[in-house]
Amino acid sequence: MLKNRSIISIADLAEEDINEIFTQADKMLENLNTGQKMNDMSSKILATLFYEPSTRTRLSFESAMERLGGSVISMADSKTSSTSKGETLADTVRIVESYSDIIVIRHPLEGAALLASKFSSKPVINAGDGSGEHPTQTLIDLYTIRRELGSIDGKTITIIGDLKYGRTVHSLLSALSRYNVTVNLVSPESLALPKHVYNEVKGQLNVNTSSSLEKFLADTDILYVTRIQKERFTDKNEYAKLIGSYKITGREAGMIKRGAIIMHPLPRVDEISPDVDNMKTAKYFKQAYYGVPVRMALISMIAGD
Repeated sequence: MLKNRSIISIADLAEEDINEIFTQADKMLENLNTGQKMNDMSSKILATLFYEPSTRTRLSFESAMERLGGSVISMADSKTSSTSKGETLADTVRIVESYSDIIVIRHPLEGAALLASKFSSKPVINAGDGSGEHPTQTLIDLYTIRRELGSIDGKTITIIGDLKYGRTVHSLLSALSRYNVTVNLVSPESLALPKHVYNEVKGQLNVNTSSSLEKFLADTDILYVTRIQKERFTDKNEYAKLIGSYKITGREAGMIKRGAIIMHPLPRVDEISPDVDNMKTAKYFKQAYYGVPVRMALISMIAGD
């Protein structure tokens, strides 16, 4: 049971938790598709604390709560909050928990969500902490694979782009280690997966690494593309050297296995060409849509009556 539990890492969720979230997400998706009105959270308030820019994550959490019949209070820009006056994260969380029933936080510093959970008596959900983790994005990724391909086991997943700073990748690999899958990691050498993440999963996953994408395309069931994240670089010249390292066009999309899918946690810059968007393999916008039912399920399981 997830009642009143904080979710900071994908490791906080057992396999049975994930399966139950997906079962509930299927029900939420059906309700959304039929337009059924829900009031599961009619007496509850969700607080979103976003210290970094966000579109999909913040709005899908807020949409999820609204669709459950609940209310939302939001700090979408830390520059207009008391943070700009020097208020600590701990004090902010202590205040916000008195206004809400569940807190969703995004922060540029790894470990910030865990710290917030230490100062809150209300459940805290990590919506991304620096280059650390993004557990709810991983739930959406797994749910997308399950909905679009029928299962996760037995699949070959090729992950390309920023593996060093990509918190979505770190959480996803941790989750995939529970399944029978093959993972191909493709990145420039300077953006390779951190050793501590690799060491965590190498004994549980069949992992291949390369700087070349084409060698893996024909065997790929899921091509998971990530952007090179400008905001994580202290040296902007280094970023300029790496931007555009990989680009998925119609040519690359046509080389992957028949029935395969292309995913991206978004936002994208230029790593997927717009000419891929209308191809049957492109599932990244649907992936973003699945964020609402998955987060509805998670919210209702944590804070619902």
